[in-house]
Amino acid sequence: MEQEMKSKELRRRKRSRERWCRGSGPCPVSRLHCESESFKMDLILDVNIQIYPVDLGDKFRLVIASTLYEDGTLDDGEYNPTDDRPSRADQFEYVMYGKVYRIEGDETSTEAATRLSAYVSYGGLLMRLQGDANNLHGFEVDSRVYLLMKKLAF
Repeated sequence: MEQEMKSKELRRRKRSRERWCRGSGPCPVSRLHCESESFKMDLILDVNIQIYPVDLGDKFRLVIASTLYEDGTLDDGEYNPTDDRPSRADQFEYVMYGKVYRIEGDETSTEAATRLSAYVSYGGLLMRLQGDANNLHGFEVDSRVYLLMKKLAF
């Protein structure tokens, strides 16, 4: 399962950002609202902007993968500094590891869903990826996934 998304537009919601951080000083989390240029998908993603600053209008490549290993070998989700195998993370600037906690569809009692929403928690940073069911068929509740991001030059 691998999905790629390029944002068309990033819109920050200051209101959401303030709600999470009241009374704790500057908030390092921004909630991004994005649209894909390649697929008909929408993304809402929390990002730690102290680690990975994102500005309005930035475009990025986003990949969701079940493993970091390019040969598809599954891993246990723990960083091993002695592992010298090629990693997808080497080509990206921001990587998170999380768990799919909910999948919703627009199905009716007689038809299968045509659009799905997959919800993932990356240690409390949340993501909702919404789009055509064919693009999200690999997501399963309780599965672990990596999110990899890299800004694109214009």
